[in-house]
Amino acid sequence: MTQDPSKLSLTLKIFIGMLAGILIGALLQAVFDDSGDRVFNIFSLQVSTYGIFVEGIFEVGGKIFINSLKMLVVPLVFVSLVCGTCSLTEPSKLGRLGGKSVALYILTTCIAVTGAMFAALILQPGAGFTQPATTEFIAKEAPSIAQVIIDMFPSNPINAMAEGNMLQIIVFAVLFGIAVSMAGENGKRVASFFLDINEVIMKIVLIIMNLAPYGVFFLMAKLAATINLGDIFAIAKYFFLVFFLLIAHALITYPLLLKGFTGLNPVILIKKMKDTAIFAFSSSSSSATLPITMATARNKLGVNRSVSSFTIPLGATINMDGTAIMQGVATVFIAQVYMVDLSTMDLVMVVLTATLASIGTAGVPGVGLIMLAMVLQQVNLPVEGIALIIGIDRLLDMTRTVVNVTGDCTVACIVASSENELNRDVYNDMEIEEATT
Repeated sequence: MTQDPSKLSLTLKIFIGMLAGILIGALLQAVFDDSGDRVFNIFSLQVSTYGIFVEGIFEVGGKIFINSLKMLVVPLVFVSLVCGTCSLTEPSKLGRLGGKSVALYILTTCIAVTGAMFAALILQPGAGFTQPATTEFIAKEAPSIAQVIIDMFPSNPINAMAEGNMLQIIVFAVLFGIAVSMAGENGKRVASFFLDINEVIMKIVLIIMNLAPYGVFFLMAKLAATINLGDIFAIAKYFFLVFFLLIAHALITYPLLLKGFTGLNPVILIKKMKDTAIFAFSSSSSSATLPITMATARNKLGVNRSVSSFTIPLGATINMDGTAIMQGVATVFIAQVYMVDLSTMDLVMVVLTATLASIGTAGVPGVGLIMLAMVLQQVNLPVEGIALIIGIDRLLDMTRTVVNVTGDCTVACIVASSENELNRDVYNDMEIEEATT
């Protein structure tokens, strides 16, 4: 007897959507090649069967889903931060939250890039690699640390929201929340209004989550129909080394930190992260996954709003452990391809640059490649070497996003536990399956 599809858990529905998308996308790529694709004349336009599905249905469905998630990011971050900040009874608590969060994010990034470089030096993924005749990559200019600090403070908060500049939104929301808490009775009315708005936004999150299986299907179908497996085989050693290190960081480093700082069972966190992980893998964006990550931390892991509303958005902006792992391996890989010996000082500079850049380039478009370009320039390696790994970066980027959101929730739990703002009963309750209930 088959199970009623309407009674399947959201996790299972999303997983089915992901598998179905991969299978159908791969089938389309296998069947519709240059010689076998049929072309139709629709309204005087030449449209292929492959194009109807891949560039039409899958592209449109996937973009609508991603845009729906991104639509919630700015209002969710702003409203949640205002609610969390204005509810703080101790002004000094905000400083503690920020200090602990930033310190933990820097620590995990440092561990990530150091471990990645150590593994790459031992396994030598670039040894014997045949360099292509022409490789080209044009790096965007990275901003200075001083400019990044200046840009954290918005001259126009409305413009910051329109552009989705997360660091500026966080700064303005924190200042606004502090002002609300200091405004007496007027502030209490404003706080009550924001709490109501927050509940409405979370209902929108619930609506979008119920549509997630379809969005994941479209995204994975488009990816499977367009990815070039030949690029992966060409640099398989690099690909699988980065992939393994990403998984190891998520399943070893974070659990050890969580167990060491809080005594909590890390297996519970990993199990409760499965919905968020699928969202992150499909969207390849920590920002797009932010509404789901915040709902998971608050409702499934028991992190109080005052902590989750600050730590999670900050992590989505500056926590780039997955990118740091890629940088560590990619730097050694490119050095080996170009037969450049890295000194001990060079290796130290890579660790420092990658760690600081995780904060220094926050909010900049193309942040992963900008950060890698910064690291390569710091140790005098050719930036053009990035062109060697661009072809397979999409799949690794999806996995990096899973690592990053797992790190965000881990840090949120650690900070919340240190502030006695973690509901351990909720955390340990395995009956809580849905992130928005």
